[in-house]
Order: sequence, then structure tokens, then C-alpha cells
Amino acid sequence: MSLGRVDVWADEAALDAAGRRIDEWESSLAERATRAKALSAQLQTLTGNATSPDRTVEVTVDSSGLLTDLRLDERIRQHSAAQTARQIMHTARAAHADLLKRLTETTADTLGDGDPSGPALIDSYQRRLGSNEGPTDAQR
Repeated sequence: MSLGRVDVWADEAALDAAGRRIDEWESSLAERATRAKALSAQLQTLTGNATSPDRTVEVTVDSSGLLTDLRLDERIRQHSAAQTARQIMHTARAAHADLLKRLTETTADTLGDGDPSGPALIDSYQRRLGSNEGPTDAQR
């Protein structure tokens, strides 16, 4: 009869272990959801900024990469329209790169290195912002 009693204890130990694993899993999910919510709130406030090398163009983009501010120095009038357009485009790309840098840092700080959603989020922003266009001369 003691053999039956040992089986009951073994079943209870396995049941307790399974319960602990479920509790740990549930806690892990809740923690990840909290970090994801915090990250979302932080990302919404991020901006990217850049200034052209000659400091005649300043660009700010919001967390979506949309232009929110464009400042042109009066010296820009000395340039052709085509040159001004190129400077604005280059500086906007630099502002996108700055946004991506800030997003990467914020994601790593909030989610940590072990969370697989971090690299997926960063990759999504890279594709959307077109950051693979190469370096620019604008300062971030």
C-alpha cells in the first residue's frame, strides 16, 4: 500500500510544479505587457532632429517619421531651389536616422536585450523610415 501513497505524492509534486510553471508564465506575460505599454508611451513622445552641415536647414520629425518642424536660415536664399531641396531631403533623412537611434536606445532600455519583440519593432521602423539609404552629411 505504500507504493500507492508514493504515486499520490509524485502526482501532487508534478501538479505543484506545473502550477508554479503556469504562475511563472502568467507573471512573465504580465511583465512583458507592462513593459510593452511603457515602451509604447515612450515611443509616442520621441522625435528625431538634424541640422545641415552649413546650419541653414533644421528638421524635426515625430515618432512616425513625419515632418513636424522645418527651419530655414535666411542664408538659404543664396542657394538654388534644387540645392535647398536636396539639403532638406538629406537633413530629413538624418532626422529619421536620429529618430531610429533614439527608438533603438529606448527599446533596449525598456525591453532589455532578451525580448524578441525589440528587434522586430526596430526592423519595422527601419523599413518604414527607409534608413538603408546610406549616411548623410547632416548632423544629428
